[in-house]
Amino acid sequence: MVEWITSSGLVPYDRALAFMEARVEAIHLGQADDCVWLLEHPPLYTAGTSARPGDLTDPGRFPVHQARRGGQYTYHGPGQRVVYVMLDLN
Repeated sequence: MVEWITSSGLVPYDRALAFMEARVEAIHLGQADDCVWLLEHPPLYTAGTSARPGDLTDPGRFPVHQARRGGQYTYHGPGQRVVYVMLDLN
């Protein structure tokens, strides 16, 4: 069973990350179903493991959140729907 969640309004990145970490732990323990979450964030950048601060032309424009993923910077903001998938691949 997969639960689908659609959030209206903007979801702060820190709040989304905390929810996902808790949900993944609950899925791992067999206490929650897999989940697909559709949402939008306020303007921000996520920085992957290859992100270099010098690559941002206006570093103070939006908050920057370190992400545990590869790649460089990714912009997220209003009007851009993000899909987070939390699945037990075992």
